[in-house]
Amino acid sequence: MNVLDTLKQRGFLKQTVFGEELYELLSKEKVSFYVGFDPTADSLHIGHYIPIMAMAHMQRAGHKPICLFGGGTAMIGDPTGRTDLRQMLTKEQINSNIERFKVQMSRFIDFNGEDGAIMVNNADWLLNLNYVDFLRDIGVCFSVNKMLTAECFKTRLERGLNFLEFNYMLMQGYDFYRLFEDHNCVLQMGGDDQWSNMLAGVDLVRRKAQKPAYAATCTLLLTSDGKKMGKTAKGALWLDENKTTPYEFYQYFRNVEDSKVAECMKLLTFMELDEIEELTKYQDERMNAAKARLAFEVTKLVHGEEKALEAQKQAQGAFGGNADDMPTVTIPRSDFIPDIMLAAGIVKSKGEARTLISGGGVSINEEKVTGLTLDSTVLDKGEFILHKGKKVHVKVIFEQ
Repeated sequence: MNVLDTLKQRGFLKQTVFGEELYELLSKEKVSFYVGFDPTADSLHIGHYIPIMAMAHMQRAGHKPICLFGGGTAMIGDPTGRTDLRQMLTKEQINSNIERFKVQMSRFIDFNGEDGAIMVNNADWLLNLNYVDFLRDIGVCFSVNKMLTAECFKTRLERGLNFLEFNYMLMQGYDFYRLFEDHNCVLQMGGDDQWSNMLAGVDLVRRKAQKPAYAATCTLLLTSDGKKMGKTAKGALWLDENKTTPYEFYQYFRNVEDSKVAECMKLLTFMELDEIEELTKYQDERMNAAKARLAFEVTKLVHGEEKALEAQKQAQGAFGGNADDMPTVTIPRSDFIPDIMLAAGIVKSKGEARTLISGGGVSINEEKVTGLTLDSTVLDKGEFILHKGKKVHVKVIFEQ
């Protein structure tokens, strides 16, 4: 089967450039392709996961992945989807983030052997560019009028787009050209929000090299109301267990909307399509079993089977009443419940805690919390079960 058929069946593909040509090429040849990752944080997050899984399917079909780390472009920051300027990072921060990315990426992509994936850093060619030469050789290929119509710039034009960010499209296009020249890379893949930048790269390769080049975008994981999935009470859903614990990761997917379970299984796991259809065809209580399976499979891929089993056990403890298996936090002793909730990591602020308490959304053991101070009996015991709503349950133990 052509890998594009696989990607289409699983819901990955959103848009392609020269799609029929690309389909024919992938039917006949093994190609090199790339996905770019700007290291603007110290961990990959769920937004990176879909392109990574697309890379894994491509590699399984015999094609060669190139993981491009944006050590150079991260010095500017992608304006796509932003209403303000990204925080400027130092070279040391960027290089540290890249090293973390490499470790995480190795869980999904095989970098071993002659046919293994490779990692490259665009700092190797971007940071030492001669600006005048770059403008004469590359800048002349870009139309400012066309760039100003690009979706990635529209929101920033209203608020103010600086010239530093305006160069981002040229640099990403140049990345594709360099990878074509250096590694015979003919295909760029990425999130659908990168469509404008990817078109620019395809056009540059075809103009400069007079050879075919292609792009394919992956769907973005959205909630039913059109918002990006992957936001938690603590912010982004990170792949680093020190930023999002395996239990929190598991619980996120255990609680996704019923209508999104099949989509998440297709995009985020390697489960067979027939099995996915069988598990998700019933819109009743059997969907809970499908959600538990989804949560386990995704957590296993990201954190390994041992931690997925532990998260599963913790979830069963939290919802089945076995406190010994429940996720546990040890925090400084306090009788102020908003402080406890903040230290336990189930809220982002004391204000949020107060709002939840006033709305009747917090319980300690089996008692609804109505005030802000912990009962002296519970305080003296030093441990209790803290409930936020119906889905967050954690065992709290005070430090001795």
